[in-house]
Amino acid sequence: MTSEPSVLFGECFASIRAAHTPTHCAKLFLEVLRPYQVEIFACGEVDLAVKERTVFFVIEWPDEWRNFYLSSGFVSHDPVVAALAYRQGPFTWSELRIDRQLSLAGSEALQRLSNHGWTEGLVVPIPRGGSRYGLVSLAGKGRHFTPAEKSLIALLSICFHEHVRAMAPAYGFPVPPAGLTEREIQCLALIARGRSDRTVGVQLGIAQSTAHEYLENAKRKLKARTRAEAVALAVSLGIITP
Repeated sequence: MTSEPSVLFGECFASIRAAHTPTHCAKLFLEVLRPYQVEIFACGEVDLAVKERTVFFVIEWPDEWRNFYLSSGFVSHDPVVAALAYRQGPFTWSELRIDRQLSLAGSEALQRLSNHGWTEGLVVPIPRGGSRYGLVSLAGKGRHFTPAEKSLIALLSICFHEHVRAMAPAYGFPVPPAGLTEREIQCLALIARGRSDRTVGVQLGIAQSTAHEYLENAKRKLKARTRAEAVALAVSLGIITP
């Protein structure tokens, strides 16, 4: 990297930290990555043990790809997600191919992406402990990333991810996180603050029984055994703030 890109990255760090909405943050992030031929990206949280718990904070994908990914359950055979089981640091799609650990479904997935014109990607995992990871996944038209570029882009990606993660509960999610409705998230957030079903109902203007039903639905969608576990999962996945 020359000094000019380094200065640009430094300015972008400051701008991202100052951004007030996920949309503005995403625009700044993509602008600084365009010289590296990054065209699309997404970021969120994923749980390798229960992939239904996947949460997106930002999705900057064309509608066709976004609709296919979300409607087909692609996350269950996404090679990027599968690679988190054995890769902890930033990695490229080229490195995935060299690993020779791609499943047939994973190889087909990369080919499908290539058919859309995205031939190279850079993936930045953020380990959360256990089977959960924060994740930033970038894709573009085959540009090779040098080690220095990978390091700088990874640092910027982590900064971006953590900032939009903190904003998401207030500004909303591009798709329902883990399939939760807005009411279910509201109920979880109130329970996390120590409210009872009755108090949740009063604050939201719904019956106590309805509040209870929302919470049971949330517990089911998060694959949680107890209400306390559901709240803990929602916090750890960035769906609600503690």
